[in-house]
Amino acid sequence: MTCFRPILAAAGAVALASSAIAGPGPVERVRAAAAAAVKEPRAQDYRGAIQTYAYVEGGVYRLVTAPEHITDIALEPGEALVAVAAGDTARWTVGDTTSGAGEARRVHIMIKPLAPGLATNLIITTDRRVYHLALASTARTAMSAVSWTYPHDSLLAIERAASATRAAVEARPAIDPVHLDFSYAIRGDKPAWRPLRAFDDGRQVFIEFPATLGQGEAPPLFVTGEGNSPELVNYRVSGRFYVVDRLFERAELRHGTKRQTVVRIVRVGPGASR
Repeated sequence: MTCFRPILAAAGAVALASSAIAGPGPVERVRAAAAAAVKEPRAQDYRGAIQTYAYVEGGVYRLVTAPEHITDIALEPGEALVAVAAGDTARWTVGDTTSGAGEARRVHIMIKPLAPGLATNLIITTDRRVYHLALASTARTAMSAVSWTYPHDSLLAIERAASATRAAVEARPAIDPVHLDFSYAIRGDKPAWRPLRAFDDGRQVFIEFPATLGQGEAPPLFVTGEGNSPELVNYRVSGRFYVVDRLFERAELRHGTKRQTVVRIVRVGPGASR
């Protein structure tokens, strides 16, 4: 039997060397991955009593609790709860409720440990995403509430809005300067914001103001007709232009209350002075 001992010893040394070359085992790798995924609370991420995490898919969010304290997990407004599952349901109390109504309706998950020194995990599934939380309990320290911001979703919304705007601009026929109609006269008072000119492209009216328009209060625009009372019209401000998404024959810009400043924009025949 003694002749096999060197061989066995050598085999053991080879196994140890192979283990060292292979690196950490499955348990160590799982622990390292789990530790890397945990998002810890930070002082700068508090909004009042609420710890706000930036949601990242696959992240694990730390939740510190204490006996005789309830910690509120607030989901995104409008997000519908599907299920909640805790690793330890015997020593943790888990419940849910809602606040608000309609689009502002919000789900809240309530967490309370029965003793300090506990640890477990919590998984929340909704109609939008999955939340993974690492729960721990202390004797006195507890987080009052936790919520999330959703930067990825916000970026997608901005990108969708930008794409929609680009598509609308591309779908709109190009404006041919030859077809612009400048047959509008500017009349009435002469304040500093008096328009320089007005013109239309057959669909919209553009009112051009001096560059100083943004330095004061912009006057509201009213459309007037023969014998009709002035009607406030929808328009948008683009740089120093008012853009009105309709044509009109007469309009007024009014400013002030006791003594109003009134500037009239009147559509006239071709070749009229402007």
